[in-house]
Amino acid sequence: MGILALILFLIIFVLILKGYPVAFTLGGVSILFALVLCVVYPEAIRFADLRLLPFRFMGTINNFVLLAVPLFIYMGIMLEKSGLAESLLETMAILFGKFKGGLAISVVIVGALLAASTGIVGATVVTMGLISLPTMLKRGYKPELATGVIASSGTLGQIIPPSVVLVLLADTISSSSRGGAQVDVGSMFQAAILPGFLLVMAYILYILIISALRPEWAPSMPAEEIEAFKGEGFGGRVVKAFLLPMLLMIAVLGSIFAGVASPTEAAAVGAMGATILTIIQGKFTWKIHNEVMQQTMHLTAMVFFILLGATTFTLIFRTLGGDDYLVELIQNADLAPMTFLAIVMIVIFVAGFFIDFIEIIFIIVPVVTPIFNVYEIDMLWVGVLMAMNLQTSFLTPPFGFSLFYLKGVAPPEITTQQIYRGIIPFIIIQIVFLGIVFAFPEILYVF
Repeated sequence: MGILALILFLIIFVLILKGYPVAFTLGGVSILFALVLCVVYPEAIRFADLRLLPFRFMGTINNFVLLAVPLFIYMGIMLEKSGLAESLLETMAILFGKFKGGLAISVVIVGALLAASTGIVGATVVTMGLISLPTMLKRGYKPELATGVIASSGTLGQIIPPSVVLVLLADTISSSSRGGAQVDVGSMFQAAILPGFLLVMAYILYILIISALRPEWAPSMPAEEIEAFKGEGFGGRVVKAFLLPMLLMIAVLGSIFAGVASPTEAAAVGAMGATILTIIQGKFTWKIHNEVMQQTMHLTAMVFFILLGATTFTLIFRTLGGDDYLVELIQNADLAPMTFLAIVMIVIFVAGFFIDFIEIIFIIVPVVTPIFNVYEIDMLWVGVLMAMNLQTSFLTPPFGFSLFYLKGVAPPEITTQQIYRGIIPFIIIQIVFLGIVFAFPEILYVF
């Protein structure tokens, strides 16, 4: 029966790679597979076992933690409409423009602030690509450096909290643990702060080094142009540009870490805060509000349909004894815990070339979590490693999603090859940091 469970997993994985809709492939193929077995091999699964499915669905839908997902999505889309990104980039460009590579550094910092404010990768990459890429090219930046900076900075929302990825990872790990250690969203957010901050610092360090070695790749802005931007009220604009996103970050993350609010309640604070910031920026209209609500509904529906499909797959997989069979296989293979973890990281990295992070979380994480529990591996550490791994796979050619997002909004003269070459140094930085977190898990517990 365990072999049947693995066959089900492989069938679903192949169909998803071929491009079939993820939610309906997960749920539909699992149900059809189970119904066939009920007829031809009733010893493996019975019709009575399928009666548990509605209860699993309701348990998923009633999960209070998952209410944070639509709220964080709403927050990210509303901030995208607020004009906050444009204001931040303009302000940062003026502040750092006189330095070599200053414009690229400003893009990294803005990417980090947007990541901490939205947590949505696609929106951040597209927004910064539209706003900053033409400006960087106009200032004489090498296309490879400009595109690499934008694509890598846009994916920081995967690891810097509040992140939808971290919310889904924490919930999926906890629901798959079968009596093992639970991982709450607040702890996942806290653990990801230092790795995310150090990654931002590493990006900036790389820009400073490459600007010193190749100054023609990242020229500074002309002094007269900087002065032209500065005018009456510049100080107030700087304060406003930094203060608004910082207040939102403090409201969301501060309320969680202080124990004042749960992650779901903090997400509601963030959604309201994003709406207020849009009003302050003078960009709020009922048309924009309706667009944000519709996009939030579409993304939330996608996430939850995939989640219900994954719930169906998990029920059938476990009823067939797939998780116990995998545990037995791993134990018989006498794999060391770290070897198994390395294998899982490689699988997630490769899967990230072809399918979205949501599918990876809902397909792979429930299968491997029971094995990690048997090995008594810290699942908080594993969760952060998975998030960083997913972030890296988002950037890796030829199928990195962020590269596609950026290519879609880049000027026609920017080639795919230039984007691929530009992202390689940042992939190396991320792999190095993944290795650092792997080797020194204690950095997750600094805060």
